[in-house]
Amino acid sequence: MATIRQTLDELMTCDGAMCAAVVDSESGMMLGSIGSGVDLEVAAAGNTEVVRAKLKTMRSLGLNDVIEDILITLGRHYHLIRPSSRKEGAFLYFVLDKPKSNLALARRKLQDVDKALMF
Repeated sequence: MATIRQTLDELMTCDGAMCAAVVDSESGMMLGSIGSGVDLEVAAAGNTEVVRAKLKTMRSLGLNDVIEDILITLGRHYHLIRPSSRKEGAFLYFVLDKPKSNLALARRKLQDVDKALMF
């Protein structure tokens, strides 16, 4: 089991890692953050709306499923959002420098740290 701080530290060992946060999706507030390159306070609030919108759309479509992760690909960055499997109402947010990262490995790292995260 890992604390929020340990989880964020582990994410930053990934090639191309820029910053990361654990976010309460009820309030949009960060429970912890690390790194730089993106205003994580703004990103936490904005990505809370992304998660809410996707969940609402899934309900409207009658999809009885869960979000594993959400990938937003920008010109220079990957932005990964992964709802926590350990705590409903929380998600991990991870930003990577696109040319320096391996998306498959980053998604795997995010999955692994999510499994070990303890609130």
